[in-house]
Amino acid sequence: MASLSIADFEPLLPAERRIVAELRSGDFDRLGDGVLPEAADPERIVRAALLRFLLLGGDGEIRPHEKGVRVSGGWIAGVLDLEGCRVPRDIALKDCRFEGAPVLRSAVIDSLFLDGSVLPGLFADKLDARGDVTLRGSTVQGRVVLSGARIGGRFEADGATIEAQGGIVLAADGMAAQAVHLRGATVRGGIDLEGARLVAGLEAHGLVLSHSDGVALNALSLETGSNVILRRATVAGEADFTSAHIGGDFDGVGAAFANPGHAALGLGRAEIGGGFLLRDGATVDGVLDLTGTRLGTLHDDPSAWPRPGDLLLNRCIYSGFIDGPADAGKRLDWLSRQHPGRWGEDFWPQPYEQLASVFRDMGHGEDARRVLVEKERLQRRARRLRTGSSVARGLLAAKDWTLGVTLGYGRHPLLAFIWLGVVWLAGVAVFARADDLGAMKPNTAVILRSPEWTSCRLAKGREVELAGGGLRVQGRAEPGQSQLACFRSQFEALSYPELNAAMYSLDTLFPVVDIGQREFWRPDPAQPWGGVTIAFFYLESILGWALSLLAIAGFSGLVKSN
Repeated sequence: MASLSIADFEPLLPAERRIVAELRSGDFDRLGDGVLPEAADPERIVRAALLRFLLLGGDGEIRPHEKGVRVSGGWIAGVLDLEGCRVPRDIALKDCRFEGAPVLRSAVIDSLFLDGSVLPGLFADKLDARGDVTLRGSTVQGRVVLSGARIGGRFEADGATIEAQGGIVLAADGMAAQAVHLRGATVRGGIDLEGARLVAGLEAHGLVLSHSDGVALNALSLETGSNVILRRATVAGEADFTSAHIGGDFDGVGAAFANPGHAALGLGRAEIGGGFLLRDGATVDGVLDLTGTRLGTLHDDPSAWPRPGDLLLNRCIYSGFIDGPADAGKRLDWLSRQHPGRWGEDFWPQPYEQLASVFRDMGHGEDARRVLVEKERLQRRARRLRTGSSVARGLLAAKDWTLGVTLGYGRHPLLAFIWLGVVWLAGVAVFARADDLGAMKPNTAVILRSPEWTSCRLAKGREVELAGGGLRVQGRAEPGQSQLACFRSQFEALSYPELNAAMYSLDTLFPVVDIGQREFWRPDPAQPWGGVTIAFFYLESILGWALSLLAIAGFSGLVKSN
């Protein structure tokens, strides 16, 4: 090309003569009215080969201005092929219509401006640009390829429309740039940003992206020191940010991710230094994968949570909630949207431990305990389901139910004392009723063999002979008077300790504590209500031992699952 001269392009077309005539001034940038041509008007046609000649420096007679070559409103005939070329100036071909897709593979340039243009594609893989590459408001009816490109500024396609028949239509895998801007763009086909390195992040506010046949946005292993902004974006197909490193926020405020029945938004093993924002009308119709994700804070709405079975949170680490539910009730509903069975597992304890840890750090201790109780319940249920024997499952169910009711699985050991209190109050009622009905009797052999106690068993006017002594005693009980009431009315019984139902229940409930009531009184099964009382006496003793031991185990942490 170095041997070419302007004479090789004679005769010049009208549009070309204007460009060459005003090339040195650096001010010329319009053909006709400067707007996008709808037809091949001779006043607008510029041969791509001539543009290449000029961009590469022209000849000794014709040289472009240091500002570069600027053309707007042109019809670019042929293919602008700059593959492997060095163009030490800007290329500005705005509002132009290209017959062929420009080729800039491995080219070295300053900046490339194709704003408002219509192109059948752009092939610029491994491009090295010192400045920006822009397609603002352009229409690309084919693939845009920037794989492995190095862009010192930004790649901007704000308001652009990029579409092709199937597959990836914007290939920027391995690209290095300051930022990628796709604000308000419409992309029909996939976007590939796998392994891209973006200093100032990805901004795609209002992006409309559709590629339901595969991954719509492949940002696998994307690295950026700033934000990923998909605010108000609509993504039909999978948005995959697996293993991405995002230094700022992941902003999905008002965004819609839709890939029903499949992965909709994947952030597995990603690291997000700022917040994860999914609120204000955001929706996820499909699987939201946060497996192994590390992020700063969560900013979400319940309406943005995916359907039950479509949430993956195992090993997800986060520090707190901002602008979202921060109570156990709603967050347990959030966690319940995980269905480990769908993925071949029975239970994931880590999301519950993580949620409880965050609640503790936020000062919500009761919410943390509630979460851990639910975790214990579900974990024990999963263990029972793994047990092959129905007998063993039944025994485990009984044990788990007992530990849950009495100790909250070790998370609420004070529950055991509440149950002890309930049993004690029941004992007070039972023993007080037994005392009123005369279903209690002295618990000493001396009293039980005494004439005073024996004579009170008989109504007045009757007599009985005491065993072994030949002594006959007269009955002392008044009509309708119980033996106990009769005994208490005798002078000889005045010094005998009275029954105190509250202390007697306490003495029965804690056998190791001797209050003295059981030493003097016991239920009498021969009297009405006596059978009930003696049965409760034994039950209360057993429950006292059991609840006391459970309380000790609960406070020591022996019943908690690891």
